[in-house]
Amino acid sequence: MDYAVLTGIVLVAGVMLALVAQWRDWRPPLVVAIVVGVAVRVLIMYTSAIDSWQPVDFMESFKPAGEAVLRGQDPVLASEGGWHFLPTIPYVYGILLWLGIPWEYAGRLVTVVADIVLIPLVAKLAGGPKASLRALQYALSPLALLIASVHGQVEPVALVFGVAAFVVARGPGSPERAGVRTEVVAKVRRGVAAYGVRASIPRVIGRGGMLHRALLPGPGDVAHLKRAALAGLLMGLALCAKSWPIWLIPGMLLLLPNLRSRVAALFTTGLVPIFFLVTLPIFAGTSLKQIPEVIRIIQDIRPIIGEWGWTPWITGGDWALIPWAAKLGTYLIYACVIGAIFVWRRADPIDMTMAILLVFMVVTPRLGAQYLLWFMPFLIARPTRFAWPAIVGVSLWAAYGYLYMTQFDVTTWWYLHRDWSRASIVLLPILALAMPWGRRVSTAPDLAPAVDTSAKAKVTSAA
Repeated sequence: MDYAVLTGIVLVAGVMLALVAQWRDWRPPLVVAIVVGVAVRVLIMYTSAIDSWQPVDFMESFKPAGEAVLRGQDPVLASEGGWHFLPTIPYVYGILLWLGIPWEYAGRLVTVVADIVLIPLVAKLAGGPKASLRALQYALSPLALLIASVHGQVEPVALVFGVAAFVVARGPGSPERAGVRTEVVAKVRRGVAAYGVRASIPRVIGRGGMLHRALLPGPGDVAHLKRAALAGLLMGLALCAKSWPIWLIPGMLLLLPNLRSRVAALFTTGLVPIFFLVTLPIFAGTSLKQIPEVIRIIQDIRPIIGEWGWTPWITGGDWALIPWAAKLGTYLIYACVIGAIFVWRRADPIDMTMAILLVFMVVTPRLGAQYLLWFMPFLIARPTRFAWPAIVGVSLWAAYGYLYMTQFDVTTWWYLHRDWSRASIVLLPILALAMPWGRRVSTAPDLAPAVDTSAKAKVTSAA
């Protein structure tokens, strides 16, 4: 990498400014944060575009996908599996290439614009008097600069839609929200204790029962459904960029005010990826016979481990195909994510989402440096006690890979990779400490209309 020193200076200066802003409690106007964010991203994008070193996947996976769209071909099949997501982003690549923009700029322009839009979204996500401070800190986030401006990885695109979905789902009012309500659960338990399981079932799921009443229109129902539909649309677009935003869906749903709006949001979330899949023959030239093959490639995840966390200590710091370790890690992810949802079920949904993403990073068997950006907008918007040790730690680890290791030939890179990948295990306890342990129960009032579970509201058995 030719401009590693300049990039490193910008990253270090940005971190120092972000920490000083935290210490001095600076709250600049939002426009200042956006201007700073634009300036540093455009600078690093320019130096990265004219650099003699370009990321392998950026050139050999993303570029062929954009060129395939330009030729009217399916980006998944024409890139020979290099692009294994829905074609939404390659469509944008194709348009930019059609306009004559060189790939080194066009590929990064998509991620840089998305990352710039994330700056005011982080302010919205944070809310309150320190919103502009959080926006400035994200504008200076070294990891975001590396992923968006150097690597051109598409994480910022998935995040811009995912974070926007959270902002829309939360709607107006206080930025603090309650998690799962416990009053209804307690009343169900009391009902079971009083009437028995068999007699309680129709009172919960029967006509006139709690579930039935929860699905009936209520005050402000149209406004809630519109908000839910828009939030679901945005989350669906996030899933069209990459598959990992599925971990954001529980938090988004909990931010919505009632069951009807959550059902609407879930429906529109799923509708968007289906739309881009079924329209492949129209927009990408994919034949109907090829769609099952496209789905197979998108679903295929090779069990490559050895880049991060505990798995490099199994592989000696190299990449390896070890199915049992990948399977174990996958089971750990599912178990720990379910555990995080349970532990933080009564927390603010943003805190619950942050816990889900951080626990994923701790236990995952496979990870690229770009994955570490997943939790960054949430952790910066709602920092915990160990937020900045985690932010600085993962940024240093990623910067070593992007700026230092790229100075050497392939053989030397692999030797350095062994120590670099194994060193990542030091970050796991820091990420675990950065989880919002002190915010497992939200003290915010519940803004959702409660379901009437009184005896008067019930339909008589037995009606």
